[in-house]
Amino acid sequence: MRIAFGLIGLLIALFIVAKLAGRSAQVLTQPVAVPGAPAASQPAGNARQQAQQIQQQVRQQYEQAMQEMQKQRQALEEAQ
Repeated sequence: MRIAFGLIGLLIALFIVAKLAGRSAQVLTQPVAVPGAPAASQPAGNARQQAQQIQQQVRQQYEQAMQEMQKQRQALEEAQ
């Protein structure tokens, strides 16, 4: 009787682990969206082209953020 309960418990534990592993594998295989970029503009092409497009998008976002900071800094200086 003890052996039967042990085997049932082991099978339940294995089932739970298999389900969790399957879910985590699904999460890992989903494409990752670039933060700040619309989902529809996912880069197409090979890995090198994708990397270059992502770098270009990040560079553009950085430049926009720097321009915004300069505008805010100028506004603060003018207010003083």
